[in-house]
Amino acid sequence: MKRIVLASQSPRRHELLSMVGIDHEVITSDCDENIEYRDPADMVSKLSALKAGSVADELKNRGEKAIVIGSDTIVYFKDAVLGKPKDEKDAFRMLSELSGQTHSVFTGVTVIDTELDKSETFYEETKVTFYDVSDEEILNYIVTKDPLDKAGSYGVQGRGAFLVKRIEGDYFTVVGLPIAHLIRVLKQYEV
Repeated sequence: MKRIVLASQSPRRHELLSMVGIDHEVITSDCDENIEYRDPADMVSKLSALKAGSVADELKNRGEKAIVIGSDTIVYFKDAVLGKPKDEKDAFRMLSELSGQTHSVFTGVTVIDTELDKSETFYEETKVTFYDVSDEEILNYIVTKDPLDKAGSYGVQGRGAFLVKRIEGDYFTVVGLPIAHLIRVLKQYEV
């Protein structure tokens, strides 16, 4: 079996790969994530390729072979990217804006085979609708610190689940890795 490397420090992505039985190791990318983008799909696709490419280059320089998986997730609402909040005030702002609204979550994934010098990039978009939530509910959620390290200031798989009224698309795209699509791509690499 080919060696698989996840180019991400996200514990959620690591858990998803483990959940479906994909043995892997984690090597985090140190690439610059400040890029210009035309649209959210383009942004996550480019960022996933940068992350995977950075780790793949590192491995190639050491003469190591692997399948490298890079991924990036953003929340997109009203033509703006909602990244990780700067602080609690920023988290409150984001969650207040999303309350009662529908937004998109985009996750881009790049798979690189360092031995064959072959790669593929894809993205998924999932629509998420929030319930109307009160300021008090938002503040109680922020106190848990859960939203402070997540794009859009919430995690659908944890305490932030109470916010979500409806999901249209792949749930795992919102968590950070569209696992079913990824498995189909990995089959092409004989994984």
